[in-house]
Amino acid sequence: MWHREMEWLLCVSDSIVELIPSVQEFPGGEGTFEVMVTRPRSDLYINLPALKKVDAMLLSMLDDFSDSEFYYVDRGVIVSGADDGERHSLSSPSGRPSIRQEEKWWLPFPRVPPNGLSESVTNRLQQCKEWTNQILKAAMAINSSVLAEMEIPDVYLDSLPKSGKACLGETIYRSITADQFSPECLLDYLDLSSEYTSLEIANRIEAAIHIWRQKYLKRHTNHTKAGRSSWGGKVKGLVGYMEKNKLLAQRAETILQNLRLRFPGLPQTALDMAKIQYNKDVGQSILESYSRVMESLAFNIMARIDDLLYIDDATKFRAAAEPISLFKQDGYGDACPLRRQILPSPFSIQNTSYVSQFTAPASYSSAMKENRDGNPLDRNLQDQCS
Repeated sequence: MWHREMEWLLCVSDSIVELIPSVQEFPGGEGTFEVMVTRPRSDLYINLPALKKVDAMLLSMLDDFSDSEFYYVDRGVIVSGADDGERHSLSSPSGRPSIRQEEKWWLPFPRVPPNGLSESVTNRLQQCKEWTNQILKAAMAINSSVLAEMEIPDVYLDSLPKSGKACLGETIYRSITADQFSPECLLDYLDLSSEYTSLEIANRIEAAIHIWRQKYLKRHTNHTKAGRSSWGGKVKGLVGYMEKNKLLAQRAETILQNLRLRFPGLPQTALDMAKIQYNKDVGQSILESYSRVMESLAFNIMARIDDLLYIDDATKFRAAAEPISLFKQDGYGDACPLRRQILPSPFSIQNTSYVSQFTAPASYSSAMKENRDGNPLDRNLQDQCS
């Protein structure tokens, strides 16, 4: 069903073409002539085959898990009928369940053999996790490039405040306009303790960038018209104001880039969601939605592998702790299992309490409910996909 529905969706891209020159031979080989032939548009020609290959790799990886040592059961059955040993598998040695198990309580619970997974299965899971991570980076890079190519909708530009200072607030504005500009010091000073506050600051900085760019372009147009007249003090002041807006936009863009580097899993901003909502290019919509679905699938596979490896560690720790407990009186102690890092989901905002220094504009209130992450494209996977 997935293949059939994807074929229906992607068949639209066959009609999104461009003309390119091609050399063909006359009948009988008497010479050559140049004609224009159709080819898929450049963005579709480059990214669509890569996404199809990513899709096939993920589905093939899922098929490999059909016959495995682990299995899944309903979480409610586990909680209600578990004995002491099984309850130990539900929790870490400190008595707290894994982060993902707390958040995704509706998902089935993974089960492994009493002594844990075999070494070959564990190695295969680690390898699948690494491959999926590269696929995730590829899908995120394609999605990011497509969003960058989309036009900024007028609805977003009309919703911006009148000035960058009103958008950023006093603290960030003074840091950007200061003589000694340090983006890293500003990010260290701001409250970035939660995903929500980080997204809020990213939205404000991105909005300020476009406010200053609009002012710069507007002043630049007026300056071009006024350049035919004499150079008076008013024109010179106009040039200085243009340069100031250009400098502030560059500084704000530097802060936004550093923020994305510090938090690669930053969700979609208000501008990204506005581009998706008001985009009128069918080809870009196909690439954006297809890459976002592949991104979500790759992330979910990684999350499931993390859950499984966490349960495997807890099970092996319990199996090793049982014989050791007989010799506790001789001085032997328990050892904690290796708790693997569970990735926070980039597709749901965490309900974390925070104190923000800023108040989000009304136009951004609905934008905070969306989410997403971004990372650079891995070179090796890009070569394989192309």
